[in-house]
Amino acid sequence: MPQPTDIKLRTQSRLLEVRFDDGSHFDLPFEYLRVYSPSAEVTGHGGGEGVLQVGKHNVGISGVEPVGNYALRLLFDDGHNTGLYTWTLLYELGRDRDLKWARYLERCAEAEKSARGP
Repeated sequence: MPQPTDIKLRTQSRLLEVRFDDGSHFDLPFEYLRVYSPSAEVTGHGGGEGVLQVGKHNVGISGVEPVGNYALRLLFDDGHNTGLYTWTLLYELGRDRDLKWARYLERCAEAEKSARGP
């Protein structure tokens, strides 16, 4: 699995920029990182797609803490700070961003439709 060579927090553009040793480069929006947090609060405890996170459009990241040589803990300004973003997860989130984001938007639309009722 590729290893990160550079990580930059871009607070104004709300992006976490990650470069890997295989030459790949990903700009990961804070909102995307928040709704795909690896925490139990988001992923759920029973498998499936986890708990849908909404209303995170303006979420910020107030800090980044390294965890050993394998992960980051992102400190979101909405108080969320659990879940470790391993190098593998960050790479997968970057690689699969378009697909994952499209699925997230589908889930949001489904939830909105269900809330309105028949």
